[in-house]
Amino acid sequence: LNDSEAHNMGRAEHPAHDLRYDRADEFLEIVLSHWDAWEDDAIINDRETGIFADPAKVKRLDHKGRWYNAQGTFTVPRTPQGRPVLIQAGQSGRGRSFASQWGDLIFVIYPNFKAGQRVYAEFKAQVAASGRDPAQVRVCPAVYAIIGTSADEAAEKRALIEGLAKPVDGLALLSEVLNYDFASKRMDEAFTDEELAGIKGLQAIRDRVVAGSGKQNPTLADFVTISGRGTIREFPCFTGTAKSVADEMQEWFEGEACDGFVLAATHMPGAYEDFTRLVVPELQRRGVFRREFAGTTLRDNLGLPRAARFDWKRA
Repeated sequence: LNDSEAHNMGRAEHPAHDLRYDRADEFLEIVLSHWDAWEDDAIINDRETGIFADPAKVKRLDHKGRWYNAQGTFTVPRTPQGRPVLIQAGQSGRGRSFASQWGDLIFVIYPNFKAGQRVYAEFKAQVAASGRDPAQVRVCPAVYAIIGTSADEAAEKRALIEGLAKPVDGLALLSEVLNYDFASKRMDEAFTDEELAGIKGLQAIRDRVVAGSGKQNPTLADFVTISGRGTIREFPCFTGTAKSVADEMQEWFEGEACDGFVLAATHMPGAYEDFTRLVVPELQRRGVFRREFAGTTLRDNLGLPRAARFDWKRA
């Protein structure tokens, strides 16, 4: 995410934002070529002849690219689900392009339900434009849930959790993900065009702050407030009884704002325990959450079909 992490990995600096995605495209081509190298019936397992697999059904890779060279035969056959599920988190323009090309499950951040509906529709359209079936890509926003036995109890919990956040934490976390020293500016100081363009970290956060502030040049305070980084304002926070939280989740799901959720914890331990004990039974009662697992693989339980070999190679 930043130069410090790049240094720890032996690099002089963090690569430019779009360049990272260009490199990731090539990396995935190699990885997927290896994962799909074996035909599904390649394994023979003949003890009498001692033949494990038919070599004619194992494809050799010979890749020479801009960033990577990879030659040879992959030593592992395909998994029961065809390929592992690819989960992508990226909401910048280049990030969405990458996700629409490769992702099976897309992690997103919406400020609210209406924005979620809009972005969900836009992303599904982009998946279709990439030559893929939008129904086979899951879009899941991050959310918090604070549950109480009453609305008042949930509100008290929320106030307590909100009080634990410190502005300095937000500054540190923003510096980390945006690869910019936020301590170098005053809270009321606006970012210049050059500074905004030079942010090499998670540009989706930068873009969200610019849009949310309504300013071409937001201030440091705008970044802290609008991003919500380090607080429960960063994601939508469903707060209330099990019934009211389930109401909101069902509205998002049935209102075509998402295909599911990435549930973040407001505190540990306790957040997930509260959700599974109180909200899950309510969702199950409504028929919008499973009572049993659909199968033995992650693809099964996401409602995704088994991945066919080289189905990612589109004209």
